[in-house]
Amino acid sequence: MSHPARPLPPLSFSEPEMRRIMDKVSAMIVDHFTGLDTRPVTTPSTLPSLQAGLAEPLPMQPVPVDDLLEQVRTHVLEQMTHQDHPRNFAFVPGPSNFIGAVADALASAFNTFCGAWIGPSGSAQIEITTIEWLRELFEFPETAGGLFVSGGSMANMTCLAVARHEMLANNPFNATVYFSDQTHSSVAKGLKILGFQQYQLRKIPSDAHYRLPMEALKAKIAADRQQGLVPFCVVANAGTTNAGMVDPLHEIADFCAAEGLWMHVDGAYGGSAALSPSGRKVLDGLNRADSLSIDPHKWMFQPYEIGCALVRNRAHLKETFRVSAEYLKIIEESAEQPNFSDYGVQLTRGFRALKLWMSLKAFGIPAFRDAIESGIRNAETVEALLREKPQWEIITPACLGVITFRYREEGMSEQELDQLNSRISTELIMGGYAMLSPTVMSGRLVLRMCTINPRTTEADLQGTIRRMKDIATAGA
Repeated sequence: MSHPARPLPPLSFSEPEMRRIMDKVSAMIVDHFTGLDTRPVTTPSTLPSLQAGLAEPLPMQPVPVDDLLEQVRTHVLEQMTHQDHPRNFAFVPGPSNFIGAVADALASAFNTFCGAWIGPSGSAQIEITTIEWLRELFEFPETAGGLFVSGGSMANMTCLAVARHEMLANNPFNATVYFSDQTHSSVAKGLKILGFQQYQLRKIPSDAHYRLPMEALKAKIAADRQQGLVPFCVVANAGTTNAGMVDPLHEIADFCAAEGLWMHVDGAYGGSAALSPSGRKVLDGLNRADSLSIDPHKWMFQPYEIGCALVRNRAHLKETFRVSAEYLKIIEESAEQPNFSDYGVQLTRGFRALKLWMSLKAFGIPAFRDAIESGIRNAETVEALLREKPQWEIITPACLGVITFRYREEGMSEQELDQLNSRISTELIMGGYAMLSPTVMSGRLVLRMCTINPRTTEADLQGTIRRMKDIATAGA
């Protein structure tokens, strides 16, 4: 006796339809990874064209999924800046990797809640394991721990919240924190959110090498103490966004230990380079920090979003963030392992750890080391190519995959040179072949390349330099 087919529950598709949709989505993803280098880095679009394709009234009737996918492909995926493109050298690109994308798809499809141990114990253990791997890779002590967050901004704020709790008992009144003028804006933003006023933030001019100068730091802290202020934290850079520079980590660690200060290292960009032999030399002393922020979605090649806050004493995280409530009692009573909601801001947390765990296992640590080394070598190759032509001026040499430079024309004023280099960047981006971002160093507008994508070839580097020169000399 046959039974009538059960009606589909709300917001559902049949199994055959789901498999058909997934086949189309899978093809889109594979095509992206296999054909990315043949596409423009960015496709400029206008607000009217985006509104024409995407600004719509509230949908009251269902739209066929095939039409939805085509709309997303045409008006989103084909009109975007590809952060994982091998010729995207702007800001800090996100090279990503296929296994990480697969992991994110699994984590999203299974809708894993990672705030507590009681539900998804396997996912909690994967996060514990992956954090332990990072602790080992960054040579932190066995007391250290951490958690995965959305990115470097949240990782910095999480670590600074721990510093505020441990050093100031959460009372920021009259407390002061110190960092160089090359420190990422997320540090100042995080401190503002944590209740610090502008007068409590000490932005110290960097030295000739764009690093935090120790003598100026010591003098400022001494002067503030004489004024009755309470210095509590020094933020050191492990790879500045502008130039990839690293502050004197050992000197800062020695000073903080002697003066009773918290040492936080912003390694969101460059910290991951410590996995490679070349990077480890430059980042010597990184493991002496009280807290460290890193961004696996940058130089560990993960899809957005995944950052990590690593703290020298993991108990400090729980002391800072744990808050009890009656509806959380079952979680607290049954927990034999850490509940990550007690270690940071979020209660509801996605399964960020899965993509890094799967990527590290699928490729192995030596592959990651080689990929990081290739990014370091790429910047050195760019520097060597630029030094062959007298028109190019190196502003800061290659360091941790970043180099800054500018094109010079004899007889041009500084303002004219700024305009020329700005035009080089703009026209290169608009042409779609490559993307790099200008920045300002010592009052001069300069060009900057961040070369960390392991799929970038020497031909990509040579072609980008050649096109920049063509733009600079057009009409000359």
